[in-house]
Amino acid sequence: MTDSTNSKSNDMPLLSHLIELRTRLLRSVLVIVAIFIGMAFFANELYEWLSKPLKEALPESSTLIAIDVTAPLFAPFKLAFVLAIFIAMPFVLHQAWMFISPGLYKHEKSFAVPLLISSIILFYAGIAFAYFVIFPIIFGFLSSIGPQDVNYLPDINSVLSIALKLFFAFGLAFEIPIATMLLIWSGLVSHQKLANTRPYTVVGIFVFAMLLTPPDMISQVLLAIPMWILFELGLIFAKAYSPKKAETTEQEDL
Repeated sequence: MTDSTNSKSNDMPLLSHLIELRTRLLRSVLVIVAIFIGMAFFANELYEWLSKPLKEALPESSTLIAIDVTAPLFAPFKLAFVLAIFIAMPFVLHQAWMFISPGLYKHEKSFAVPLLISSIILFYAGIAFAYFVIFPIIFGFLSSIGPQDVNYLPDINSVLSIALKLFFAFGLAFEIPIATMLLIWSGLVSHQKLANTRPYTVVGIFVFAMLLTPPDMISQVLLAIPMWILFELGLIFAKAYSPKKAETTEQEDL
């Protein structure tokens, strides 16, 4: 009888955590769906906004086309859905934080909150950098490099695919300072050791940029250089202040 009671008491925390996880996932999904429904009414306008840098770079005789029969319907809705996920990301991350925060120590929470907020800001900054800086350069390059007698008619699905890939690539690339600081602060690698691997890291950055960007050198370099700079910034911030130092200071004060 006692063993049965102990077994039930041990299962209850796990069951309550699973229920809480399901609840927070459901909330996140509902928020994404609600935002998507609201944005679906403006799906065509959103695609016009997305394709504006390309349209401004197109030759006078060129225009966007739809090769697939369903592309005029699904391409704008796909964009609206992805943007809904981007917009809902702070809420989704907040739900994740509310789930894991009870298991963190006080000093861990004091560092986790600024990192969470800064990671969101950096992700949005990467998307903005891609749209306002990278899109005009890449689309201008791609629309001018072809032979003179070729009529450049980009497909709307291809444009969307390249744009979303660049959004994700630069959004993730701008998270490099956070990842660098977490690697050093967690003790997985020392600051000096990570700094000594800089040549290999730079090569890895260019390979990563090659895999995430369209097959042209311009977009690869435009992604790799900011990633390199962000990596160096991560090293600087990680060396300037460490949560382990803060924890030691708190213990000394006590």
